[in-house]
Amino acid sequence: MILASVAELMNSAWPAGVMMLGLGGLFAVILLVASEKLKVEVDAKVEAIQGSLPGVDCGACGFAGCGSYAKAVAADPELIGKCAPGGSATAEKIAEILSLSVGGGAAPLRPVIHCNADIDNRTYYAKYEGIESCTAANALTNVQACKFGCVGYGDCVASCKFDAIHIVNGLATVDYDKCTGCTACSKACPKNIIEMVPFSEPAMTVVACHSQETGRMTRQMCKVGCIGCGLCKKNSDIFAVNNNLASVIYTDYKVDEGVETATTKCPTKVIKRVGKGVIAESKVESPVA
Repeated sequence: MILASVAELMNSAWPAGVMMLGLGGLFAVILLVASEKLKVEVDAKVEAIQGSLPGVDCGACGFAGCGSYAKAVAADPELIGKCAPGGSATAEKIAEILSLSVGGGAAPLRPVIHCNADIDNRTYYAKYEGIESCTAANALTNVQACKFGCVGYGDCVASCKFDAIHIVNGLATVDYDKCTGCTACSKACPKNIIEMVPFSEPAMTVVACHSQETGRMTRQMCKVGCIGCGLCKKNSDIFAVNNNLASVIYTDYKVDEGVETATTKCPTKVIKRVGKGVIAESKVESPVA
């Protein structure tokens, strides 16, 4: 009786098993065909370009990440040279992958801090006791006398993936030996005092101030701010003075006797050299007072 029941069960079950096996095989064939029809072809050049990139996904190139930039530059070689962290070496690698040649290219962009005032040279109306963030501190207008100056709480430091910017005695300071020009610090600064400048030379002459106050007001608020006297402009045509503030015209940049004279005679010493090989005046880190 039992043997008969087992036999009947097996006789009734095997068609279902065969059917399931058949359906499984059918679905496998469908998936195989679909994967072949729908698969995305991988461009070997895009893969090679992505492999030549630093892989930091900093966004300095204007794209979401290295993968997006690799696809874009493979389609449009005019975008070669947009990778700031990779610099000219990466540009040359990409050009080689695309069987192109690249010239000298534009000068690499590097950040310049347009402020020269550390804690010892600033005037404060009150002690800030809020969130230790430049963005938060910048929302209050009655703490730091100069509304154009560095706040010193390090939003730029937090944004840098390369440890290339630090707060030294309350002032943002760039380590140009580590800087890749990724632009993260300039985007993070709520004061907009960090400018990306074309470094046609390893070290550049800059005006380390962003104040547009009158010379009299600047002297009251800051010991080392630009007073708009125009002496630099009289000595060299690479300088301009607008809205009480001197600046360097980088399209006309050169270093000559006039630039040296302007730097030496600047009454507040706001004209300075920054870049590789330039030793910072102070290496002592200090919190904002």
